[in-house]
Amino acid sequence: MTTFTLDTDNNITAFAALEDALNYGIGSTEAAFSSDEELAKLSAAWPLARYAEVWNSFAGVVPFGDLKPVKKFMDRKTAVARIWKAIQVLTPAPAQHAAPAAPKAAESSTDATKNVARPPREFSKKAIVIELLKRAEGATLKEIQAATDWQAHSVRGFLSGSLGKKMGLKIESTKREDGDRCYHVR
Repeated sequence: MTTFTLDTDNNITAFAALEDALNYGIGSTEAAFSSDEELAKLSAAWPLARYAEVWNSFAGVVPFGDLKPVKKFMDRKTAVARIWKAIQVLTPAPAQHAAPAAPKAAESSTDATKNVARPPREFSKKAIVIELLKRAEGATLKEIQAATDWQAHSVRGFLSGSLGKKMGLKIESTKREDGDRCYHVR
């Protein structure tokens, strides 16, 4: 189990085991901990400002390059959790309390069919709209609105979302000579 040590300068060091930390002979070691609970007990008497000092001692340093310095933490629980999570990069072994990652299961045939759109039920609004769009002259926005009782924005969203993206139908839009927009399925 990985053991972390904290020295008086707020530096955190990771060791493979507690014995390694003791054998290293670090004289300025304030304490050692192996879990977030132990870190919480160790830091219970700290002023809140010390959490920010510990955080800022490694924020921005390799391998913590993406962490940003903080001015303060709102509470001890959040500070301990964030510090514990951040120092896990110091060791390749997973943290003691972390569950091992489960292997990915092979995709079943039911998962593969989830993303495939089913044909619409007979006499549903989806089926009605598709039949209107399949006509030689297509359908105007007003014709689709009248057939479905939907508002214009709902019709346009249905055409692009349900029919275009989910079902993969190619919806073509043209303007008629009378100025009305006409939609077709090709």
